[in-house]
Amino acid sequence: MIELYSIRDVSRILAVQESRLRYWTQTGFVGPTVRKGGRFYYTFLDLVAVKAAKDLLATGMPLQRVRKNVEALKHALPDDTHPMTKLRICCDGETIVALADDAAFQPIGGQVVMAFTVPSFGEHIQATLAMPRASAAVPAPVEDGPTEANGGSAAYRHFVEACAAEDRGDGGTAEHLFRLAIDLEPRMAAALTNLGNLVYRQGELHEARGLYERALEHDPAQPEARYNLANLLEDLGETELAIAELRRVCAATPEFADAHYNLGIMLAQVGGTTQARQCLERYLELDGASDWARHARSYLDQIAM
Repeated sequence: MIELYSIRDVSRILAVQESRLRYWTQTGFVGPTVRKGGRFYYTFLDLVAVKAAKDLLATGMPLQRVRKNVEALKHALPDDTHPMTKLRICCDGETIVALADDAAFQPIGGQVVMAFTVPSFGEHIQATLAMPRASAAVPAPVEDGPTEANGGSAAYRHFVEACAAEDRGDGGTAEHLFRLAIDLEPRMAAALTNLGNLVYRQGELHEARGLYERALEHDPAQPEARYNLANLLEDLGETELAIAELRRVCAATPEFADAHYNLGIMLAQVGGTTQARQCLERYLELDGASDWARHARSYLDQIAM
């Protein structure tokens, strides 16, 4: 018997949108590992992994490095990790580690940029779930079930293989596998978005637009599809629609730095200099050390003239 948490519980505990949690599960990034009665549930260890992923992404660590560190953490921690386990999870900007009272699972050095203790995180979970909510009571402990969430369906396997092919530069294989995944699971928004990105780069703008729009039909809160759709609309000369889509991304996902940058540039081009300045300043708050930060500052100087 172990405590299991629904996606709604995890959304409340970690302040992560349910759509983002579903996207992370679809892409195999991090997600629930237990299936019970046709539904997926998170264990406490899954919650630790999701919190670590969220915190590391907030530091600006590249997604692939976050993925590798979270996987390493999950393999390092005991399977019976529970809220009272005396562990501290932290990261020096390069490597994530778990520290016990007098030992570390991996060596650590440098400045700690992300850290939380497992007992305090457990207390946060209990406090959050104890708060009133509109419907459904705090889930009672249920028996563990078979693990299927991060692998099992043919569509998901095709999706993972497509991502790997894309990472190694084999766009043809990636496109073929994304299409197979979508044929088997037409509602897989992540696959629709990634295929849209591939055909977009090939210059097939109208097909890419249709793929992004389909992704948003199934997952309206997915920021990546809406952001890419906005860029495509700008390429098609539909700037007002592009601006509207970017506004929605920035409102729903305010930490999406590139959306603020692109929105600022587009607003400046149509004469909305005051709002453009606000967007570019927000971008610099989020990503002031990137290569594009210099361009943002240059553009701000031009607007001020």
